[in-house]
Amino acid sequence: MGDFDYIIVGGGSSGATLAGRLSSNPSVKVLLLEAGPSDGSLKIKVPLGYGSLFYDQKFNWKYETEPEAELNGRKMYWPRGKVLGGSSAINAMVYVRGHQNDFKDWEKVAPSWSWSNVEPLFKKIEAWKGKSSSARGSSGPVGVSNVERDVHPLTNKYLEAGQELGFPLNGDYNGSHMEGVSVYQTTIANGLRVSSASAYISKRNSGRNLRVITNAHVTKLIFDGRRATGVCFSQGNRETTVLTDGEVILSAGALNSPHLLYLSGLGPASELQPHGISVLQDMPHVGRHLQDHIGVDFTLAVNRPSLNQKLRPVLGKFLVGLEYLFFKSGPLAMSLNQAGGFVKSDPSLEAPDLQLYFSPLSYSTAPQGKRPLMSPDPYPAVRLGFNPTKPTSEGWISLKSSDPFESPKFVGNYLSTEEDKKVMISGMHLMRKFLKTKAMRDIVEEELSPGSDFNDDKSFMDFARSEGGTVFHQCGTCRMGKDISSSVVDESLKVHGIDGLRVADASIFPRITTGNTNAPSIMVGEKAADIILAEQKI
Repeated sequence: MGDFDYIIVGGGSSGATLAGRLSSNPSVKVLLLEAGPSDGSLKIKVPLGYGSLFYDQKFNWKYETEPEAELNGRKMYWPRGKVLGGSSAINAMVYVRGHQNDFKDWEKVAPSWSWSNVEPLFKKIEAWKGKSSSARGSSGPVGVSNVERDVHPLTNKYLEAGQELGFPLNGDYNGSHMEGVSVYQTTIANGLRVSSASAYISKRNSGRNLRVITNAHVTKLIFDGRRATGVCFSQGNRETTVLTDGEVILSAGALNSPHLLYLSGLGPASELQPHGISVLQDMPHVGRHLQDHIGVDFTLAVNRPSLNQKLRPVLGKFLVGLEYLFFKSGPLAMSLNQAGGFVKSDPSLEAPDLQLYFSPLSYSTAPQGKRPLMSPDPYPAVRLGFNPTKPTSEGWISLKSSDPFESPKFVGNYLSTEEDKKVMISGMHLMRKFLKTKAMRDIVEEELSPGSDFNDDKSFMDFARSEGGTVFHQCGTCRMGKDISSSVVDESLKVHGIDGLRVADASIFPRITTGNTNAPSIMVGEKAADIILAEQKI
C-alpha cells in the first residue's frame, strides 16, 4: 500500500477537508479511505438532485433509529452520506457557522476551540459570494452563495411576515449577528454543489502524497499495545491491512466513528463484552451524548403557484431542466430551503433558540420511504417549519453484534426533557403567529397540516410526537473534553489513553451547534489539520 504518515477513515465533511489540508504539504503522505463511491454522479453535482439521493443506497447509509419513546414509537430515518464528500454530498447545502455562544460551550472543555480561535477557520473555508464583509472569507475552497435575487416570490412573502412579527431582515446571519429572518446561504457555486470532496480533494487526487481509495469499508483498527498502528478494510471480496508509523484519524461521522471504536475494543466495557469484543480500554462516553435537531413543518395551501407547479408536471420538469442545462440557474440550481432564520422564543434569551425554515414547495403526501423526497404535491402549497436549536435530550449508539457490516442500534431519544418539550411548543405557537400576519394571510388559503384542530399546548405536543422529524444533524458521540471520565477525545482530538489515534468529525462536538452542522464539521477538519501540522512542526 505504501508508506503513509496519516490514515484517514472517512472522506466526508471533516475527512475530505483534513486530507486535502494535510496533503497540501508535499512532505506528508496521506491515505484516505471512503466506504462509498466517488462523487462524480450528476445527482450530486446538480444542487436539487439531493431529493433523489435521499433514499439512494448507492450513496446513502440509510440508517434508522430504534422506536423512539417520545415520538409515538416511530423510527426516525437517518440518511448519511456514503460517498466521497460524505453528507456534504447529499445534504440540503445550507451553510451555517453556528452562534458565537456555541463556542463558549466548547471553550469550557477545550479552551483552544473558542470563537476567537475558530472564526478565522470559517473565513479560511469560505469563498463568500455575497456582500463583502470583514466577517467573511472570500478566497477559501468552499463556495457559499447568496441567492436573494433568485428566490421564489412566495419566499419574499415569508420574509415580509417575519418582519411583521418584529424579526429583522438579516442579510448575513453568518456575519456579526445571527438573529432575524434571512435567505439561506448555500454551498453552491456556478450552479453546482460544493461538497468537501469537490472543494478539498478533487484537484489534488493526482498528487503523489494523497491516495484516495473509495468503496473501502474499514472493519477494525489495529493496535500495538495501546498504540493505533493501522486499519483493516474490505473492498469487494478483498480484505486489506494497511499500517502506519504515524497516526490513524477517524472521520467516519457521528454514527460510524463510535461504531468503529466499539468494534476495536474502545467503549463501555458493558457494551463490548456481551458481543465477545476484547476491551482494550473501558471508555464509558463512546457512543453516548448523541444530539440532533428535531423539527416540525406546517403545510399550507396557497392561492398562487408554488414550485409544485414547476417541479411536478412533465413539461415543467423539462423546462426547469433546460434552464439549468443552458444557464445553470433556476430551481435545480438551488436548495429547497430558500429562507428561514434564527429567532428567540423569549426576548430575554441570550441567543436564538429556534431555527426557521421556509420552502416554496410541499411534499406532504409522501409517506416516509415510499417515494423520493422530490415528488411535489399536485396543488400549490408551501412548507413553514422550525426546530429548537439547543436540545438538551441526548441519545446513544449501542451494538447489535460484532459484525462490522451490521449497523448498530441508534436511539435519538428526542424530546426526552421538559425543556425540549417547552421549546417545541413555543415554536408551534410561533408558526401560528406567522400565519396571522398580513403577508401570510395574502397567500395562504388553508392550513393543511397540522390543521385547526391543533390549537393548544397538548395538541401541539401531540402533533410534534406524531409528525416531528430529524433535521439530520447528529453529533456528539465521541465528544471532546478534559479527560476520559467525561469525554472521548482531548482538545487536540486525541483519544484519551490511546496513542496514534484521533477523531475528527461531528462526533467530537461537545454540544450541538445552532443551525446546520456541515460548516462546523468542515471547520473541525480545518482545525484538525492545523493541530496536526503544528505538532509535527511541518
